[in-house]
Amino acid sequence: MKHAYFIAGTDTEIGKTHAACALLHAFRAQGRSAVGMKPVAAGTAADGINEDVAALIAASSVAAPRALVNPWCFAAAVAPHIAARESGVTIRPEPVLAAFAELGKLAEVVVVEGVGGFLVPLDEDSGFDAADLAAALALPIILVIGMRLGCLNHALLTQEAIKARGLTLAGWIANRVDPEMGRFAENLATLQARLDAPLLGVIPHGAAGAEAARHLSLPATAAESR
Repeated sequence: MKHAYFIAGTDTEIGKTHAACALLHAFRAQGRSAVGMKPVAAGTAADGINEDVAALIAASSVAAPRALVNPWCFAAAVAPHIAARESGVTIRPEPVLAAFAELGKLAEVVVVEGVGGFLVPLDEDSGFDAADLAAALALPIILVIGMRLGCLNHALLTQEAIKARGLTLAGWIANRVDPEMGRFAENLATLQARLDAPLLGVIPHGAAGAEAARHLSLPATAAESR
């Protein structure tokens, strides 16, 4: 494994999976083997499949066991710490770290997608949250910002949380979840001025997969080591 990134989001339903899949396609376009990972997922269909996990598997260039791609999966589409409590389990980092190490043997790039917003709780009793998981993996962060009213505050607060844990913000992606967002260009400019990381691209509303990948640049560390 040469590169790995943790994909964080400013909120839920802002396109983390969308962006993670686009990044996988971008790495694949460079001829690199790439695999996606979703350590914690909540919400499955009748067949027990989580749609985010399925999307990451489809966007990956190497086949990996689902248990490695998604160590923790819960049926209920609720906050993961609640889903875990209702299932009688405790989300711990050790299975995630072990699965991540195995995925690193299968591909040159591992794209790890978080769950919900950056600080979403994973365990009620210990206080363990998604940010702690990112810190345990010790990966550079790529922040996905859902471009809609309120995104400035969410993005800047998330940057503060990333900095507070001593993690590196390697870049950010603007995902146009609201195509009718007022003053889009002005909001994008504000984020460029206030976020201490490069803009990796703007994903147009409706663009997906390889099409979305064409709107992205890879983080500098990845691009420089080609």
